[in-house]
Amino acid sequence: MYDKRYLQGLISEGEHQQQDFKYRVSDACKLARSVSAFANTDGGRLLIGVRDDGVMSGVRSEEEIYMMHQAAYRYCRPEASIKFDTYHVDGRTVVVATVPQSDRRPVCAVDEAGRSRAYIRIADENIVASPVHLAVWREAQSQQGAMMTYTDGVRRVLDAMQAGRLTLNQIVRRSSIPRPKVISILARLVRFHVAQWDYADQLFFFSLK
Repeated sequence: MYDKRYLQGLISEGEHQQQDFKYRVSDACKLARSVSAFANTDGGRLLIGVRDDGVMSGVRSEEEIYMMHQAAYRYCRPEASIKFDTYHVDGRTVVVATVPQSDRRPVCAVDEAGRSRAYIRIADENIVASPVHLAVWREAQSQQGAMMTYTDGVRRVLDAMQAGRLTLNQIVRRSSIPRPKVISILARLVRFHVAQWDYADQLFFFSLK
């Protein structure tokens, strides 16, 4: 009875930034995207065996449980930390996979062709991380201390951003600085809370705080 009340409480929250429903697991690579997104954002949990409408359909086979482990340990680089809890309700099995925020970001999901992409969680969607996110995470992993120096490049990026919310490509064009350099500068500006990002219309926008 406790399992049922607990799961119903979780399901009543619906899908959100830290919770996702999975009706069934047929592809470990696709599941890895959700694991990557949670690990790279605020952590979260997957309710596996729950339909999008909140009905507990249950996990169908041991193969699905095997695929969950594959998603975390084979199709995520670096391996994501993930905890599996199994609940039995009305003859059905539901698995809650809890993914904490990783301290080794970016955690990338690997597809069938061996290509890896990092995802982030925005509302109830898994979105491919922008190059700026990747630069922020990799800089944070660096053993060297971070500094923000007011160079000519920084000045030109800041001047470009006076126009308001801009995409990365728009900032590149306005600043007339090579794209890799703009990514590096933006990553520093975001990390030092000078700039911020938001997501709309399937695009990342950057603006000054």
